[in-house]
Amino acid sequence: MEFLTRVKPGLELSLGFVIAVSVTIHVLLTKKDTASAAAWIGLAWFAPFFGGTTYFVLGINRVRRRAIRLRAPSAARTRRHRRTGDAANEDHALAPLQLGIARITGRPIETGNRIDILNNGDEAYPAMLEAIARAEHSIGLSSYIFRADAIGHRFITALAEAQKRGVAVRVIVDGIGSGWLLSPAYRALRRAGLPAGRFMHSSMPWRMSFLNLRSHKKILVVDGRIGFTGGVNIADQNLLAKNPPEPIQDTHFRVEGPITAQLTYAFIRDWAFVAHEELQGEAWYPELRPDGPSVARVVTAGPDEDLEKIEQTVLQAISCSRTSIQVMTPYFLPDQRVITALSLAALRGVAVDVVIPSKNVHRMMDWATRANVGPLLEAGVRIWRCPPPFRHSKIMVIEGEWSLIGSSNWDMRSFRLNFELSIEAYDKALATSLGQIVQENHSLPLTLEELHTRSFLLRMRDAAARLLLPYL
Repeated sequence: MEFLTRVKPGLELSLGFVIAVSVTIHVLLTKKDTASAAAWIGLAWFAPFFGGTTYFVLGINRVRRRAIRLRAPSAARTRRHRRTGDAANEDHALAPLQLGIARITGRPIETGNRIDILNNGDEAYPAMLEAIARAEHSIGLSSYIFRADAIGHRFITALAEAQKRGVAVRVIVDGIGSGWLLSPAYRALRRAGLPAGRFMHSSMPWRMSFLNLRSHKKILVVDGRIGFTGGVNIADQNLLAKNPPEPIQDTHFRVEGPITAQLTYAFIRDWAFVAHEELQGEAWYPELRPDGPSVARVVTAGPDEDLEKIEQTVLQAISCSRTSIQVMTPYFLPDQRVITALSLAALRGVAVDVVIPSKNVHRMMDWATRANVGPLLEAGVRIWRCPPPFRHSKIMVIEGEWSLIGSSNWDMRSFRLNFELSIEAYDKALATSLGQIVQENHSLPLTLEELHTRSFLLRMRDAAARLLLPYL
């Protein structure tokens, strides 16, 4: 600030005025959240130099992803499935939900899909490794956490062997989730000669956001025909049969049918952003045939043109529910809009059950959750805490017929700041199985009495943790 001490007071005042006006104009044109907009504008006018610098570094969303040119055969196939999908469900009780999500995402519904549930890494990893071993043309893998442990090296070896067979392999790991400075798995991938990229990574801290804008997706697509997605990262702690020191329960999914093309596109779009390479052709987009009973669609979200689309999908589902809502999530810190929607659903007689871990791996999440859920309990929402091991599954089921599965947690980080991927599915058998997983984990209820009997210091601690809601 030595420069400012040598500047004439009049010039300093004029420069501060220009900065404040500039920030105000940019905020008014780009910020949707009124509280955030008001805070940035207030900071800019109260402390122009500090506020302007802080806004330039932290407040501007600079994420712009390159558009991907979809091949014509894929576009034609998509149009065909849009017509058949809409016709098959136009009289269905959840048709308004299907229409609403179509307008939110801009994607068609796809009929004839098969979605299989895989429990923990014990079921997910063997299925994924088998698919990689059978790959003939292409493999796209994206993981938020990719550890260079025993299972991580098994994946790296399998990918390297596939590449030696002539398979086109591409791997994305998150620039923070898989390690910032060392990133052992990324380095092992590169040493194996595999094309790998780190999402939103820079070795210079001022050029990246440490807490926000992470790729939280978990995607594996093989030959454009078989897909995997859900909550399972690549790490030994997901293998419960091996009794790891910090085990994680989770739910993953194997996907086949036309929906796989949407999963492939989501990966290819991210790869173009990370590596500036557009992947095209039959190796990635083969002709796909119906393969099961699920009517499904991919929903992506991120702080770009996909802003808040998963949260909007959740809100649509809550508003369309009439009898039941079942939710399982490891992190439950939704904003006021979701809290209000769930509360109104409970007040109109919908049975709303939310399952969260009894002990979170991040203690501040437990504190903030207790300060955030009072209105839900008052409205009649039932919140259950499932026992250890830590449950990392992300599941939503309404009416026992519709499901939302994928990578997104129920917090502001997933709904607004991370890049996430979910799949909505109209499949009663799948919804029933997922509902049973949620039901089986109803254990200790969280009650209003428990919240009210906390000491003053604990209530202050929890309320203070809640202020960090956007960053937890």
